[in-house]
Parts: sequence; structure tokens; C-alpha cells
Amino acid sequence: MQRRSFLVATSAAAAAAIAAPSVMAQGAAGKSTPVKFTLDFRINGQTAPFFLAHTKGYYKDEGLDVSIDTGAGSVASIMRIASGVYQMGLGDISSLVEFNAQNPGTPMVQAVYQYYNRAPFAIIGRKDRGVTGDFKSLQGKKVAAAAVESTRRAWPLVARKQGMRADAFQWQTTDFSARDNVMVRGDVDAATYFHDSAISLFSRMKPEELSVLKYADAGVNLYGNAILASSNLIAQNPRVVAAFLRATNRAIVETFANPAPSIAAMRQREPILDEKIELERWGITAQYVGAADTRSHGLGDIRKLTLEQQVDEVAEVFGLKVKPAADAIFNTSMLPSRNERMISTKA
Repeated sequence: MQRRSFLVATSAAAAAAIAAPSVMAQGAAGKSTPVKFTLDFRINGQTAPFFLAHTKGYYKDEGLDVSIDTGAGSVASIMRIASGVYQMGLGDISSLVEFNAQNPGTPMVQAVYQYYNRAPFAIIGRKDRGVTGDFKSLQGKKVAAAAVESTRRAWPLVARKQGMRADAFQWQTTDFSARDNVMVRGDVDAATYFHDSAISLFSRMKPEELSVLKYADAGVNLYGNAILASSNLIAQNPRVVAAFLRATNRAIVETFANPAPSIAAMRQREPILDEKIELERWGITAQYVGAADTRSHGLGDIRKLTLEQQVDEVAEVFGLKVKPAADAIFNTSMLPSRNERMISTKA
């Protein structure tokens, strides 16, 4: 089957499923449909809404039996879904662009709900090492990052916007778990983070000692992690995807209104986590999930032109031989209604 006919068929099927009001995703004899969902990383306040939806029975109300597992990065999430071991998960859009370029033809995985409306990529530096709010202050520094992670890989996009060389500083390859330690000890001058992941560093160093360099402030408009679904699931049972998105969106909207119940739900899975720290983490996450674009199109949706520009930039910087179409990357046909996806955000 050709990509175009596949996409037309899946979009039509999804639209038909959503057009039917109150459609449940239950299987035969009213049994709940199992859905295996993989996070991109470990459990914390960044993904608390998913645990609210689980704990409050929103998935169950939609006829779903959802299991949520920890992840090992966006690439791993995409591979898990493409292999069929998981049906849905969280993964980075730029990584999905690269995956689809490396596996041309009918896409195996598509984004169906944009979680981070802007990627929370940031480099956080020590002021006592001369790192300021200007990206050019990183020149000649040592910057810690994991070997393969989205923030590091997206750096050339920032360098180009800032008129800097991609090799303006020296990368210090460091495991995720050691990143805070090398920053606190002063082994490096800066490190890459998801902005909300840096809450652990903020608890060990005073905020006034650090400079937070956000990629978004550099004019790099990248979509971050999205909810992904296998194309087989989209084609065979789009009602399951639509049901999952309705339940999750409901929980995300509620978390914006009051994050405490979501953090409490998340701590049922990881009771060792500190409630105060995770509330602070969600406060940063919310800035990216409910970024400015959501005021017009609501949570979960995208601007096609922005996605097309991201595909162009990723293809160029990553040296991709094939450039996937935006419609092959993102399928918006199963989103809840716009009214359901609206939240109040600060100006």
C-alpha cells in the first residue's frame, strides 16, 4: 500500500470513529482494550497528567486498560512502538522525523497529540564560569550531555540561529544520572537539560548561580515530545487512539487548573519523589505544554507550517537523505474537540 492511500484510509477511519459521539473503545463482550504506553524517560512531575488519568479511571471510562512504563529516551520509545511491543508512547518530534526518514514508505509511527508545544530544550551554565544569558558565552566552554539526546542533537539549529559554529564548545559526554554531579563539582561549565528536568540541579545550586539558555529564546521553534501511536493501531482501531487522547487531554486540562492531584497520583507509582519538587517541575513543564500557540488552537494541536519548517531544519542539520512529509509525521484526526483542549494561560 502506498503512503498516500494509507494516510487517506487511516484519516478517514479515524474521522468516522470520532464522528460517533460517546464511542467506547471496548472490545468484544464489553472487555477493556489493553494499551501499552511507554514514557520517554522516568516517572516524575513532567508526565503527572497521565497518572491522574489512570488513577481517576479516565482511561477505564473510555474502555481502555492502560499500562504505563518508564522509558529510555525518545528513540527507544519510537522503536518500542514501531516493533509492536507498545501501541503508544511519548517521543520527540525531531527524532520521529529522523526515524521516518530512515524508514521511508508507509510510516510505522505517527504523532497524534503534541504534548510539549515547544521543546523544553535548554543549556544551563554556571555564572562563575562566565556563562551568561547569551549563547555566545558558551564559546570555548565544556558542556555536559548524554551521548544521544535531543537537546544535544538540536544544538546545531541554535548555533545557526545565533551565528555560531556548531563546534563552538567542547562536549563532555556524561550519563544522565551524573549530569547534576559534574555541574555541582564544576567539572564542566554547563550542561544540556530538558528545562523541567533541571529541577534536580536547582535543588542543589542556587538559581542565581545559574544561567538558563532556552532554545526557544534563540528563535528555534521546535515541537517537543508528542504522544505517538503505531500506524497499525491508527488503521485498525482509531477509536482506541481517540479514547486515549480524550482521557489524557481531560487530565492535562485538570492539571493546569490544579496540579496537586496529578502529583499525588504520580506519587502513587513513585512514592519516593518529593511533592514540592515535583510541583515545581510541573510548573516549568506547563510553560512548554501550554505555550503561546495553544491559546489559538488548544492543547495537542500543531501549526502545519511550523512542523514543515522543523522537518526542513532537522533534515538539513541531521543530513537526512529523505525528507518526510509533515502529514506522515503528525495525524491530527483523532484529537478531542478544540473546546475540550482549551486552557487558560498567562499572557
